[in-house]
Amino acid sequence: MEGECKVMLDNATVDTDARTQTTQSFKPSSKLTTALLLFTLCLAAAAAAVLVLNRPAKSPGQDEETFDLHHTLRQISNVRAAIHLKGEYNPDRKDSVEWKNQVDQSHSQGELRLEDNEIVIPRNGLYFVYSQASFQVSCSSNADYDEDDTTSRPMVHLSHTVQRSSMAFGSADDRPSYQTILHSVRTACQKTESSESDKEGKWYSAIYMGAVFNLKTNDRLKTIMQEKMLRNLEDDPGKTFFGVFAL
Repeated sequence: MEGECKVMLDNATVDTDARTQTTQSFKPSSKLTTALLLFTLCLAAAAAAVLVLNRPAKSPGQDEETFDLHHTLRQISNVRAAIHLKGEYNPDRKDSVEWKNQVDQSHSQGELRLEDNEIVIPRNGLYFVYSQASFQVSCSSNADYDEDDTTSRPMVHLSHTVQRSSMAFGSADDRPSYQTILHSVRTACQKTESSESDKEGKWYSAIYMGAVFNLKTNDRLKTIMQEKMLRNLEDDPGKTFFGVFAL
């Protein structure tokens, strides 16, 4: 029994010494290095995951060129809708000027379009609608009028109107009806801040209108002018225009 106890004590002493040597051989510096290595790997994995999640989804089998094209088209589709038209006199039209797109500074984008001399609204939303008509009017039909007496001059009334067609207005025969949304009247041959005459007795006057409206999909906008005044329209660039842009 004494021999066995001695052997067991000796074995316990050996095991204790071994554990002590193992603990001493594992230096604190090794633990710190391992921890830093694991932390670095975790950061790299997290960065890779963020890049993958932020990249737009690509369908299976889609090559890189097609993917880039689709991504570009999606960006273009988010362009704010806008249209700006130039007005020109057309004797075949009796109630409005002829509106032109892609001429001089005129342009369109975002699905707003010109159709049958009317602007078509692509979707519901708030839009700023504006228009200007410029005229050159002769006020010297009465040769005896006094230059300083406005009562002896022939008065010329200019008008400009923008109308809206919408199914939201309702109609008994399901046909769209038009309602006036912008209208302005001005008297020419009178001295005002926005009009002036030349030596030949011709007066130049511009009528500008603009306001914000809540429009619906497929609404249509058109202009109305007096037939007798259309021949006096100023259609040089920047003088007569019609436009809409989304807010």
